[in-house]
Amino acid sequence: MRFLIAILLPLSTFSFALGLTLPLMRFERLLFLEDRPSLIDMVLSLYQDQEYLLTALVAAFSIGFPAAKIVLTHIAALSGGKSRSLALLAAVSKWSMLDVMLVALVLFAAKTSGLAAASVLPGLWFYAAAAIGTAATAFLAKQQSR
Repeated sequence: MRFLIAILLPLSTFSFALGLTLPLMRFERLLFLEDRPSLIDMVLSLYQDQEYLLTALVAAFSIGFPAAKIVLTHIAALSGGKSRSLALLAAVSKWSMLDVMLVALVLFAAKTSGLAAASVLPGLWFYAAAAIGTAATAFLAKQQSR
């Protein structure tokens, strides 16, 4: 079990970093205009458009909670589940797939609005892999502490 945690946790962390920085989706408008934003680009764009509440929500649920979950999972795995990190991890885990759902909703909105054609790029797959890998690692860390 420790071997599986030792493989999944670094892969999840690396996937999360790639998911934040690689383009998530491609939006094509008017046949020749194309956008390929990463999650960080989307958050910065919301901030520049002075959408401060939306910026805070997207940053918290798409970057903050997943990053906290990864850090807490690292702590739980390294301590063998003998720290308060498992209790905090349980609280943060309740929000674990909300980040992927949020990005999927943006993609769905773009496709159904008719304003742009949207397609998925590797950043979204890395982001989803990080969410699933972190959830699996958190589960294994919890099982290991028993």
